[in-house]
Amino acid sequence: MILGADTSFNYDIWKLIAIALIFFMQAGFAMCEAGFTRAKNTGNITMKNLMDFCLGTVAFILIGGPLLCAENAIAGLFGAPGQVYGDIFGDPMNYDWTNFIFNLVFCATTATIVSGAMAERTNFKAYCVYSMVISAIVYPVEAFWNWGISANGETIGWLQVLAHNMDLQEFIDLSGSCSIHMVGGLTALIGAWILGPRIGKYTRDENKKVVKINAIQGHNVLMGALGVFILWFGWYGFNAAACTSYNGYQGMGQVFMTTTVAAAISTITVMIITWVRNGKPDVSMTLNGSLAGLVAITAGCARVDLVGSIFIGLVAGILLCFGVEFIDKKLHIDDPVGACSVHFLNGLWGTLACGLFSRTSGLFYGYGFSQLFVQLIGVLAVCAWTAAWAFGIFFAMKAIKRKDGSSWLRATAEEEIRGLDITEHGLTSAYAGFQFEPEDIAYQDAIVVSGETPESEAIEIKTMPNIDSIKAGDPVITKVEIICKERMLEKLKQSLMAIGITGMTVSHVMGCGIQKGQPEYYRGIKVEPTLLPKVQVDIVVCEIPVSKVVETAKKALYTGHIGDGKIFIYNVLDVIKVRTGEQGLAALKNVDE
Repeated sequence: MILGADTSFNYDIWKLIAIALIFFMQAGFAMCEAGFTRAKNTGNITMKNLMDFCLGTVAFILIGGPLLCAENAIAGLFGAPGQVYGDIFGDPMNYDWTNFIFNLVFCATTATIVSGAMAERTNFKAYCVYSMVISAIVYPVEAFWNWGISANGETIGWLQVLAHNMDLQEFIDLSGSCSIHMVGGLTALIGAWILGPRIGKYTRDENKKVVKINAIQGHNVLMGALGVFILWFGWYGFNAAACTSYNGYQGMGQVFMTTTVAAAISTITVMIITWVRNGKPDVSMTLNGSLAGLVAITAGCARVDLVGSIFIGLVAGILLCFGVEFIDKKLHIDDPVGACSVHFLNGLWGTLACGLFSRTSGLFYGYGFSQLFVQLIGVLAVCAWTAAWAFGIFFAMKAIKRKDGSSWLRATAEEEIRGLDITEHGLTSAYAGFQFEPEDIAYQDAIVVSGETPESEAIEIKTMPNIDSIKAGDPVITKVEIICKERMLEKLKQSLMAIGITGMTVSHVMGCGIQKGQPEYYRGIKVEPTLLPKVQVDIVVCEIPVSKVVETAKKALYTGHIGDGKIFIYNVLDVIKVRTGEQGLAALKNVDE
């Protein structure tokens, strides 16, 4: 975390640039989480990511920062905050704010990770409380074990002291696979378990046993993808700013390389696995694969080489795929965005991988088990600390009851079904421009007609035919209704017009046949699309034989595969041309005689 001196480059300036990049990752988290959840909660997720940073800033300045950035340790467990309080409040003009704000944006990232796993059903007030606790206590203390530094530049956190006592250079967690991502991911896992799944996620029998897992798809994959790209972009600041001191410019380039390669390999791995297992590459899972690789390489980004980053990314992709399905299908913990697998499992893997792939102390490079042993101790200690606080915070908030008897931690069933945008924030829609609200439309420009109206301007209702007036021997009018795939519409239209059909009505519809549509998969869960997009073509004929219309349609639509479509035939009692009042065959003619 502390950058060394290099006369050829101003590390403080680079560090400030990196701070801006890491802050911009908040936008990535917000977009990723919002895109992978439902539209009715977009505003709520945006608000939570905003308050993660803002409330976290206050908590970090008042409590967390002094605990983490203190230059004296209390038994190596956390910093003695007195010196920091004296500096930031007594002599703020001479304090090292660059290092302080650098730790602040790292802290905000830890708190933000929890949001995605608990999305769509968490009470906003409760979320604000546990976000502040993470920033004030949970993250600063365990981060001090790794990154606590004395005034003369010596490490004073007990994890690093342990590593030095074992003749190792350090416990390796350069940019926070353990201290940030594993902590945020484990907190998310425990929180999502205590909170419970979203309504409709799992179908249970009378014994409360899960008999079916339902896929709840995100509403905007493009937003989620853009969020992932923003996170990847910000990760270069996340990793490189913390590690450049190891080898100057060359070290920065190495960090950029390992970060990129691990993410790319993990992404490809997830794509291939989902492609093989589901028959098609899963978009949202593949996007998560990029994040999994980034998380895994974060601990050792400056200590591993190209080969190491390849293997770290490969395992990260495998862990993500099977982790998401294990948490969902076996543990029945509802994680809408895959945060637990991305951050907890791969934060854990990335930290342990340093004991294997570190060029200076790793097992695979001939240095024995010492580094791996220290990494394991650090992982277990941080997990124990995080789990103790997470269980305490979430169980306490779950035990608090509101007036209606519901848990304070979770939104009520009505709030969850309606969406947290409207119930928590009064936001009718995060996409108001795409919402049709009849009650909000002004009708002042409508023309009000009163008195006698000329026939040319109104329908003469008294001349409308009565179905009882249809006599035997009248021409038979038939309606042909054709359901087909949208891509076949142009061919069908041209074929029908070629036999003299000049009028048709085309509608976009949803439907399914006996096969209930083609099964698809979302995050490894089967999506059962009982309704598929189709096109409905309605034709009314009289003089043209119905059999000719049917044969023409069949010839145009036939491919021999499921989903070619269906044709329905109905008798029509009568047809009326409103403008002229003509009925029957006369009303069907397209040219006035």
